[in-house]
Amino acid sequence: MSQPLVLKNIEGPVAILRLNRPQVLNALNLALMDELVDQLKALQDDDSVRAIILTGNEKAFAAGADIDEMADVSLAEIKMKNQFLVWDIIPRFTKPLIAAVQGYALGGGCELAMSCDMIIASENAVFGQPEINLGVMPGAGGTQRLTKALGKARAMEYLLTGKPLPARVAYECGLVTKLVPDELVMQEALSLAHEIAQKSPVAVTLIKEAVYKALDTPTQVGMDFERNAFYMCFGTEDRVEGMKAFQEKRTPQFKGR
Repeated sequence: MSQPLVLKNIEGPVAILRLNRPQVLNALNLALMDELVDQLKALQDDDSVRAIILTGNEKAFAAGADIDEMADVSLAEIKMKNQFLVWDIIPRFTKPLIAAVQGYALGGGCELAMSCDMIIASENAVFGQPEINLGVMPGAGGTQRLTKALGKARAMEYLLTGKPLPARVAYECGLVTKLVPDELVMQEALSLAHEIAQKSPVAVTLIKEAVYKALDTPTQVGMDFERNAFYMCFGTEDRVEGMKAFQEKRTPQFKGR
């Protein structure tokens, strides 16, 4: 029996999904992406899981698409394969998703990391969109998310040359949440995930939605969404528990309702 292409491990309220094609630096083939979609859908419906970490191994988060699988594909075939489904699902995922990146995060791997809510990266991690070197371009958000993180001029440089983006530069530009030594990447990601998992799941989901509104809409539209989301919090048991716990000087026990 073949090994799963996405390994799952549960640590209390935190799920860890590990890409598992180490022999090809976790290249993203269709089978792996299908498994990742299935895992994310299952975790979305699992109320016991409140935060997810997506990672690879010490050599690579994911070194890009599986070129062997794509090399002889026609225009019609690439269109029909719907290979971008996982990148369409992640922005609508209501639970916090943290990428823990060591080694290479290139092409689709970089796009996968950038689609997550936060990135904990090794000091030696390498990001980048080298599609230009293959005569193609990013197709899963690389031109969009890199531009929003780096600005037009710097994004153009990395996208049009295909050169690697060092983790230090990615951190300084705000693409990476935190930069840590190799051996501390998972520890830091787990610490962050467990901290967020203790918060109100309702408030976490609403904050995620509000932040993405800030990226995609005019300020006033985002402000209106934020205000209505704030009001919605007052219809939850978590809001009652949070304020009562504050008054009683104890740790709140949020239930996500």
